[in-house]
Amino acid sequence: WKLFTQFQSHETKLTSSEKVDTSITEYNALHAKTSNANKLREYKSLVNAYYDLSTIFYEWGWSSCFHFTTPWKHEGSFMESCRRHEYYLASFLQTNMYEVNNNKNKNNTATTTSGPKRILDVGCGIGGPARNISMFLQCHITGVTLNSYQVARGNYLCALQGLANVVKLLVGDFMELTTLFKDEPKFDGAYAIEATCHAPDRVKCYNQVLQMLKPGAIFAVYEWCLTDKYDPNNPDHVEAKLQIETGNGLPDIATTKHCLEAMKDAGFEVIHARDLALDGEFLQDDPDMLDANATNTQQTWYSYMLPSYKNPFNQNFQLTNIGFAMINGLVGIFELLGVAPKGSVKTHRMLRTGAIGLGSAGKAGTFTAMYLMVGRVPVKKQ
Repeated sequence: WKLFTQFQSHETKLTSSEKVDTSITEYNALHAKTSNANKLREYKSLVNAYYDLSTIFYEWGWSSCFHFTTPWKHEGSFMESCRRHEYYLASFLQTNMYEVNNNKNKNNTATTTSGPKRILDVGCGIGGPARNISMFLQCHITGVTLNSYQVARGNYLCALQGLANVVKLLVGDFMELTTLFKDEPKFDGAYAIEATCHAPDRVKCYNQVLQMLKPGAIFAVYEWCLTDKYDPNNPDHVEAKLQIETGNGLPDIATTKHCLEAMKDAGFEVIHARDLALDGEFLQDDPDMLDANATNTQQTWYSYMLPSYKNPFNQNFQLTNIGFAMINGLVGIFELLGVAPKGSVKTHRMLRTGAIGLGSAGKAGTFTAMYLMVGRVPVKKQ
């Protein structure tokens, strides 16, 4: 019932167009342009239209945490795996709820000198990770996203979970953070989870984050990147890349090397960088970490993106030709009945294109959804 209610109110909250059908048509037209330069120039329209269309499908078909994870043995659910992935990133921020001084109160315990620390979520979606991380670190989190539909939905969920006072989402462009927060105090840390892949200029994006942070603060990020295995002369690699871009609102996909250099050029001291997708190669030999009854393929971040007929009730079946036809047909019926707005079928088709590309590129090792970089703001920054 909640899903139907969201579908019916979907078009009243769009910002890219008054109608879903118009919005998906305009989005497809943007991606039909052959020049990546054009898509980079129009990244705001591209990203905003994409999340207008995809957010409701993400929330109900995936979770409120719009990112990948690698499932480990003993994790009881997908969400448990998501939280562990988020907490690992958050642990690099090296922050606690309160700054403690050396003064002692009458009980001989340390006293606090400031309130909860402030963390910036760069590209927050509907705030799933922000809500989890705020409870994990016991801190205030401010999230920024271009899309007002996501902000409205995310703040509603924050209030529903009793976190409205500690997690706040704002409409804003992470390419213009210095303008958005020009009168605000600096943040104590920042993170981004699979969001800055939408940035048209990584150096500028990372530098905007740097200018929002106190000296010595940490910025931890999971990036979507092409790996060294990507061959621009291989048609299969190129097709998968294009599918990922089309199905995920990306103007272009950067390489791991480009992102790492961009962090340095932006002014950060890079203290850690690695592709977490490669961790599985080590975990496969550790029976205490991965599920011994599962295949290697099932233990990757892209396992959910591979078509499979084994279980008709999971995500993988939906990506098969039969599963896609069934789901797309169901969404079509919703359209005819007026439950889902016109254009939902086209949106579902677009999202499936992205999923197929992610599965293909992930399996080939030409793309990773979890390139980790941790940068520190120099104590004496220029």
